[in-house]
Amino acid sequence: MKVIICGAGQVGYGIAERLAAEGNDVTVIDNTPGLVQAIRDQLDVRGYVGHGSQPDVLAAAGAEEADMIIAVTLYDEVNMVACQVAHSLFKVPTKVARIRAQNYLQAHYRDLFSREHMPIDVIISPEIEVGEMVLRRIALPGATDAVRFADENVAMIAVECLEDCPVIDTPLGQLTELFPDLTAVVTGIWRSGSLFVPRSSDAMMAGDLAYVIVRADRVRRTLSIFGHEEPTASRIVIVGGGNIGLYVASAIEKRQSSARVKIVENSRERAVTIADELSRTVVLHGSALEQQILLEADIEHADLMVALTNDDQVNILTSVMAKRLGCAANLTLLNNTGYYEFTKTLGIDAHINPRSVTISKILQHVRRGRIRGVHSVQNGRAEIIEAEALETSTLVGTPLRDLDLPDGIRIGAIYRKDTVLRPDGDVVIKAKDRVIIFATADRVKQVEQMFRVSLDFF
Repeated sequence: MKVIICGAGQVGYGIAERLAAEGNDVTVIDNTPGLVQAIRDQLDVRGYVGHGSQPDVLAAAGAEEADMIIAVTLYDEVNMVACQVAHSLFKVPTKVARIRAQNYLQAHYRDLFSREHMPIDVIISPEIEVGEMVLRRIALPGATDAVRFADENVAMIAVECLEDCPVIDTPLGQLTELFPDLTAVVTGIWRSGSLFVPRSSDAMMAGDLAYVIVRADRVRRTLSIFGHEEPTASRIVIVGGGNIGLYVASAIEKRQSSARVKIVENSRERAVTIADELSRTVVLHGSALEQQILLEADIEHADLMVALTNDDQVNILTSVMAKRLGCAANLTLLNNTGYYEFTKTLGIDAHINPRSVTISKILQHVRRGRIRGVHSVQNGRAEIIEAEALETSTLVGTPLRDLDLPDGIRIGAIYRKDTVLRPDGDVVIKAKDRVIIFATADRVKQVEQMFRVSLDFF
């Protein structure tokens, strides 16, 4: 696949890195020479200095032969125009744009992005995607990652196995016998810096991070079996009243009427703005790095502090301070992956990588075949993929026990006509089933092949 990426920032670099590693023909455009040079030096991609919205720059980047353009510059308007030019002048089949300003995304303006007006096939809103991830994590205390598939009927949760975890040292095959109605499958394990797909004879160990695919209505029971029965937070302090902080607070007001939320915002102007938009949330103006402000927010009695500023250092420090002042738990937004290794030693309970969330959303539309959802884990080392089985799929018509799936791939659930099936050996995948699979990065291409339409094989 030939892909043009407009924007060489963190998201653009991450997408280019992933697609280039998979053997795609990738070209990156950015108007900052330093970013373009860096991406040329570090990745097997072409780089052009210029504005991705300008026809001559797109032409030089090979837009006439491109299968897809992904516009993820810092500016919504540049992203939109880049997609328009790619469509009008170069007939690029698939156009993806990152759009951050919520004004463009209001329901009554939806027709703006139709083929007759501004033809953008896929719109990515990082604030909404990250905000929804934060809300899922708030709703599922005990899970260090959570995402839904199959029309919200299947969940993937990442669960840390602590020393007192009841199911450690138990072969995974026995878990099915112990909990036959659970409909949960341990599809991946992160252990001591390595990710692998376990066999039924393998057992989890203390310190493992288990990736479990489970029926959505069994998530809380699964967490309980793993020894995580933390109550849902009802007293929440949000640090950072930007777009994500406002989105999260607004959603909590609508979805959790009993929750009490406070926001700490450093900008007085922004604090006044969001206070006008929220009805039950208390907005405090001040720096969350000042202990007195956190005390005013009643941090010592809070169930959870969520740090959502644009500054990783502020997020880390406020999380540490909140924990020291008595806050029960924290959730921190971190862009720099270099910080992940020592978050636990600082007292940070969980973190979210906004770049990874955005990349996962884009990969859903990059993947070939009938791919309905993608979630990247461990900085791209594996993906959870939801795909629709076609008549031509090699998975269809054969009992699972007879399928010769390679190492690195494990089926976690099958969704068929509003029913979630646990993938035991007797199950036979049928056409139109939606299959949720855990695959290590080196096996993603094989998963794509399993779900391509027949014409893709010729």
